[in-house]
Amino acid sequence: MRILVIGATGTLGRAVVDRLKDTHEIIKAARRGGDVTVDMTSTESIAAMYEAVGKVDAVVVTAGSAKFLPLADMTPEDNQVAIDGKLKGQVNIVLLGLNYVHDGGSFTLVSGILMDDPIAQGTSSAMANGAIRAFVKSAAIEMPRGIRINTVSPNVLEESWNDYAGYFAGFVPVPAGKAAAAYQKSIEGKQTGQCYEVY
Repeated sequence: MRILVIGATGTLGRAVVDRLKDTHEIIKAARRGGDVTVDMTSTESIAAMYEAVGKVDAVVVTAGSAKFLPLADMTPEDNQVAIDGKLKGQVNIVLLGLNYVHDGGSFTLVSGILMDDPIAQGTSSAMANGAIRAFVKSAAIEMPRGIRINTVSPNVLEESWNDYAGYFAGFVPVPAGKAAAAYQKSIEGKQTGQCYEVY
């Protein structure tokens, strides 16, 4: 398959690329350092990415930003980071990418554990994660041409633990490679509308 991995230079993205690179053609997209540049907050950038890449069999998203702040301190502008980056960015990747995915292809988006297991200062991220899960479940029944759509919901990653341990007291992190396996299941399998939890 020809697979477009968006966020390919990040921790999760690198694990997905490593898992798939020996058996598939991988096109890496990222803000910097990829085969093609993309800013998920910009519809113009997303459209230009697809125009540069052309037709693919699968689109994978492993990126999406959100601010971790106490709810009482959060401003609408702070919350907008998750809306623009993780939520709207991923939705637009699907909407603008439908015509670039071959019949029977797939999209795999990323959500996360916080929508089901909340932490202090994680409200904005949890909001975006839950919205992505709902979007995927609903979009799956309307996807054209046999295209499938799923989301991967990983726990905090072992590789990122040093940066996030203070937020995730009592959580047991998972290796990025375990989350990458869920992406492989989504891409190479036949299910649609699923949320693959990696805990």
